Amino acid sequence: MAKEKNQTRGFWEDLMLTDKFPEPWPKQRTEQNEEAEDTAAGETGEGTKDRAVKCSPTLLRMLKAAESRWTPDGRDRNKAAPSEMGLKETEAEALKTYMSCSVSQCERSASMKKAYNLVNVSKAKQQETVQSICIKQIQLSDHQEEFNKLPTKAGPLPRSHSVSQLSEDSFSSVGSVSSEDESSPQDKLQKTSNGLSDFCIKNIKQADFGRKEIDIAQQGMPALMILRKRAGEEKPLAGAKVVGCTHITAQTAVLIETLAALGAQCRWAACNIFSTQNTVAAALAEGGISVFAWRGESEDDFWWCIDRCVAANSWEPNLILDDGGDLTHWIYEKYPNLFEKLKGIVEESVTGIYRLYQLSKASKLCVPAMNVNDSVTKQKFDNLYCCKESILDGLKRTTDVMLGGRQVVVCGYGEVGKGCCAALKGLGAVIYVTEVDPICALQACMDGLRVITLSEVIRHTDMVITCTGNKNVITREHFDRMRSGCVVCNMGHSNTEIDLASLRTTELKWHRVRPHVDHIIWPDGKQVVLLAEGRLLNLSCSTVPSFVLSVTAVTQALALIELYNAPAGRYKQGVYLLPKKMDEYVAGLHLPIFDAHLTELTDEQAQYLGISKHGPFKPNYYRY
Repeated sequence: MAKEKNQTRGFWEDLMLTDKFPEPWPKQRTEQNEEAEDTAAGETGEGTKDRAVKCSPTLLRMLKAAESRWTPDGRDRNKAAPSEMGLKETEAEALKTYMSCSVSQCERSASMKKAYNLVNVSKAKQQETVQSICIKQIQLSDHQEEFNKLPTKAGPLPRSHSVSQLSEDSFSSVGSVSSEDESSPQDKLQKTSNGLSDFCIKNIKQADFGRKEIDIAQQGMPALMILRKRAGEEKPLAGAKVVGCTHITAQTAVLIETLAALGAQCRWAACNIFSTQNTVAAALAEGGISVFAWRGESEDDFWWCIDRCVAANSWEPNLILDDGGDLTHWIYEKYPNLFEKLKGIVEESVTGIYRLYQLSKASKLCVPAMNVNDSVTKQKFDNLYCCKESILDGLKRTTDVMLGGRQVVVCGYGEVGKGCCAALKGLGAVIYVTEVDPICALQACMDGLRVITLSEVIRHTDMVITCTGNKNVITREHFDRMRSGCVVCNMGHSNTEIDLASLRTTELKWHRVRPHVDHIIWPDGKQVVLLAEGRLLNLSCSTVPSFVLSVTAVTQALALIELYNAPAGRYKQGVYLLPKKMDEYVAGLHLPIFDAHLTELTDEQAQYLGISKHGPFKPNYYRY
């Protein structure tokens, strides 16, 4: 493994730090009332059906008194004040007599449109009062008032949207393929309003919507916007040609446009076939960035897009910004001459860093590379807090699962695993942790979690989440022993953590029930729920906080600036960690958002600690 190297002063150190709702459904009437109503309707004759009655103010007052008497509140008042019963009974009898006369007049009046029916029901023996007066329809032509009409038969209550429909709607905000054409756009010729055609996305007409998404993300990434403003005039990346392979979301779009504002030419592909926001890709293309990505790519599409980014006519990249190492691997294997001419590589994922260290150990890494993944700002903020806030969003959108009391196994207790466990524990889940590192295992134990092997608990678990960055963490043997309904997902970068190849057999049936939700059905009827085909859950099935990604994005931008502007000989072949001063600078850019005020060391205190009063405040070996 390459040895960490000390860095000297870099360019970045010169930057200053500073519908209408349904009406309530009325109570269902008794069968006795319905029969009484039908009898009364027959006695009055069909001629009264479509006629209206003009009511005098006195009648209106009596009708309201009769109606209020038989509401629940009215009945309560009657029980509390029995002395008023006589008055109420007299009023009801008078109302009955007046109504009978009015109905007779209605039959002879040609100007009236609707009729009302009154139904008398036998009085109770103890109270000797009218139990119910059913008013079928009354239209008040003078006052334009109308009483509610009781239905003849009880019907079903208005139904809300089904769970599936709600879930599909929620996916649309993050670029779901459920409502879009799933065909590949490779053979579709598209042009921007400026005539640019060097891109391949789903639909360029979505650019306006994508621009709104980017504008919203910019508001949550103030530090990156500060960097763009301060360094924009100097153009520190003028002449740089950056080829990138990251998630294409609104947050990464802000980073890409920042690099362009700093003078770089950019070409971009997606590192995940499910995480691309099609509207954002359209907005980038409309803005002049050559983008080759769309949501729902096939494996062949994935590598085709990467190749189109690299193999451009009269355009050769000199910097790589990678997430996962796929782009670096492709250039190394397919374009070795181009690989040797690079000024540097910036990698942000643990998977990509493993690959770089392997190349370095084999003496095949002929260019300097920056390890952003192990920087403090990436590990302690992006990996921890981003996953802590997004894991629940992804699970809820895809499964609507209740997490309280559920038994969840989290494989790996690094920063990603710690964030996932903290979120799940907050909702009352019973959490088990699997670990190979005794230090991380001890941390889990001290946090009150049970450390166990997956084989020991797999029969009883409700959910398994992988966060290791390794391969074949969940095998076919584990799947065969899972209980029916168990949910399996991945929060690591690559889908290699789950052995999917062993599940694609003729005996097992795959059934797509929602976007990114598959039921894998065993011959005996058992089914396992697989999310996002084992790929990164939060960016495939939900969204992530813009502010946390701002921390990583600023670190990536400064790393590119440092590699591009470093004098010859500063960085040789190998993998380098970012200097501590750069981590502190990135963190300092985000403090004003919280109105945080740092304490300044005195000269005596700085001398006592043996450090500069302006930092760095910790040595490179310090573990936060």
